[in-house]
Amino acid sequence: MSYLGCVDLFKIGIGPSSSHTVGPMRAARRFLVELATSEFERVTKVEVELFGSLAHTGKGHATDTAIILGLNGQVPEDVDTANVGNFIAGITKTGRLTLLGKHEVSFSPLPHIRFNLRDLLPVHSNGMMFRAYEGGSLLAERAMYSIGGGFVVDDDEAFVGTPRGDEHTVPYPFNTMKLLLATCTTQKLSMAQVLWANEDALRPRTDTNAFLDRVAQTMFDCIDRGVATEGRLPGGLDVPRRAHGIHQKLLAESGSLFDDASSSRREHGEALSRSGHVPSARRAPEAQDRSTQQANRRVMPHQVMDWVSVYAIAVNEENAAGGRVVTAPTNGAAGVVPAVLRYARDFCGADQAKIRDYFLVASAIGALCKMNASISGAEVGCQGEVGSAAAMAAAGLASVLGASNEQIENAAEIALEHHLGMTCDPIGGLVQIPCIERNAMGAIKAISATSLAMRGDGTHHVTLDQAIETMRRTGADMQTKYKETSLGGLALAAVEC
Repeated sequence: MSYLGCVDLFKIGIGPSSSHTVGPMRAARRFLVELATSEFERVTKVEVELFGSLAHTGKGHATDTAIILGLNGQVPEDVDTANVGNFIAGITKTGRLTLLGKHEVSFSPLPHIRFNLRDLLPVHSNGMMFRAYEGGSLLAERAMYSIGGGFVVDDDEAFVGTPRGDEHTVPYPFNTMKLLLATCTTQKLSMAQVLWANEDALRPRTDTNAFLDRVAQTMFDCIDRGVATEGRLPGGLDVPRRAHGIHQKLLAESGSLFDDASSSRREHGEALSRSGHVPSARRAPEAQDRSTQQANRRVMPHQVMDWVSVYAIAVNEENAAGGRVVTAPTNGAAGVVPAVLRYARDFCGADQAKIRDYFLVASAIGALCKMNASISGAEVGCQGEVGSAAAMAAAGLASVLGASNEQIENAAEIALEHHLGMTCDPIGGLVQIPCIERNAMGAIKAISATSLAMRGDGTHHVTLDQAIETMRRTGADMQTKYKETSLGGLALAAVEC
């Protein structure tokens, strides 16, 4: 069976969408890279036709911009996000595009990128047809599909069910949570230990650590940029960025206690300990009670959740603005995993080792959602995006907090179960309303799911595998207008009101 690990599930890239921005950028570049050299050198024109969800919401998701960047040879993880606007303006002005950075052709975005609102390609709603010409003669034609999370397949890969090169050999392969739990039991290992053994079989531990540390830092940097940036989001809805204002209010209400953007981890831990949020065994009970009472007057429990919300909002505002984010497992749901990770670090004391475990356990849940259902909003609705992200974050947090394997599975199941049926219906085709707030709610649900699971012993009626299968069937039953086409649901609210 194919294996999807942490490197597959977490991709550093550009907003606002993994399926509509990151995937098309990769697909456009891949189309040209995989042309025969003799064909590439003869290309005088490239045309791209977008179908399904890509056609309906591609403008709002910057799909056309992403395709131009990909044709130019740029990749999501390295693209200069600050210069994208100037680059596209230059292409539009000159009518010239340098394919893969080395072969210039005539190119104009409007006639050369077509949004086909009528037809669908057979494999997936996010279909693209790339065509290369020499003069008026067709040199090459290829259909590709952006299947969510930045993953791209062509017709052949869709038939076999996995992209080329993704057949990894690991000691403990799994395609269900039942199998993963059974492996943990027979090997007498924690879930994180099993997943580390798999990752170690693919690359040196130092390489995995470096990748995970880069992902974590990118997430933290994204949060910090988001809470520091004011203004309004692009796209026409004139949505104000709220993370900065909320963050400032929280700082004012809480003083330096939760000034995570500027305090060191040591200072933060000491402040939490003094406040009573991290009880110390060395304090006398009566002193501890007084300290806790004082802290409760300063910070109500729901205010901690406000911090989680602002972390998620900050990330998704950065995503909506086309900034640098981590696909986790999609861009539309990019705020959930970082928000819960920041909570784990700043409020639960997760160290570097625990943060790495968090990512591995979270990626296993994301892999199961992708393999057995979908993480694509265009395929199963937002249950596949924010629902999967919440399940990933809940499992990761449970691992950080020392939960048993069964409790980890239960946490993921609770988080996913209570996102079942969620539609993907962005207003104006933009990843803004309701997407930004939806990430905040997903992060809070993930933390609540972890807490509930750890109050029990892991025993429950509905398994994660059953919840994932339900998500798949629900997505299949869901009408197309509720699956990232902006043709139904909240997407019509602004029009109807």
